[in-house]
Amino acid sequence: MFTKSIPSLFTVANLFLGIVAIILVFPENAKPEIAAMMVIIAMLMDGVDGRVARALNAQSEFGKELDSLSDVISFGVAPAFIMYSVAFQQLNPAPAWIITALFPICGALRLARFNVVSGMPGYFIGLPIPAAGGVLATLALFHKEIPISVLLTSTLVLSLLMVSTIKYPNFKKIGIPKNAIWVVPIIVVISVVLGIVFPNHLSKILFIPLVLYALYGLKKNVERRLPGRKKRKRRKELQEEGVHSEHSA
Repeated sequence: MFTKSIPSLFTVANLFLGIVAIILVFPENAKPEIAAMMVIIAMLMDGVDGRVARALNAQSEFGKELDSLSDVISFGVAPAFIMYSVAFQQLNPAPAWIITALFPICGALRLARFNVVSGMPGYFIGLPIPAAGGVLATLALFHKEIPISVLLTSTLVLSLLMVSTIKYPNFKKIGIPKNAIWVVPIIVVISVVLGIVFPNHLSKILFIPLVLYALYGLKKNVERRLPGRKKRKRRKELQEEGVHSEHSA
């Protein structure tokens, strides 16, 4: 019975970290660097829970629903609050509130679609909410270097990417061998220690691979829609058909 509950413990840890991240952006605390690090560590928990569930053969509908509810808080609400607290508070309330609210709303819509619509093998449809939340939370740390207009636009773009039909590579299927599960707590502890000791530097470093992942899907989608690419693809298909016909003859 306890073994079946282990994946849910990681999911609850993900939710707990998301709540802590929200608390850390309250004015009396004002620690956005640590709050962003909490979101990053929550991403680790989110990546681990499914793999542990598959390794222990403990997958369930309860775990799936709990995971989605936790993700809305940790990667939707928390990153939006971080960005609002450091960058949007001085703006006109109407656009600031709308764009801040839009991010978790789009995240919730994306999760709902993920739960009811079959995806493509090896791909996510739309930017996954953990990646979007990770980008937004770490992007907020650059609020002094980046114009507010760029931050607003980035938040809006991330929101739309989550509900888009753009394909993103799915790395969640990479499993953990059952005899290697004991390594997971060690990795988690090391990550938490590094996150607490170097919250600002580590968060900014992790921003780079996260934003590259977000841009990757956008780039592939643009390339797929280019007329020249379609013509080259069609030409290649015709050449392959010609080679196949010659071999058949």
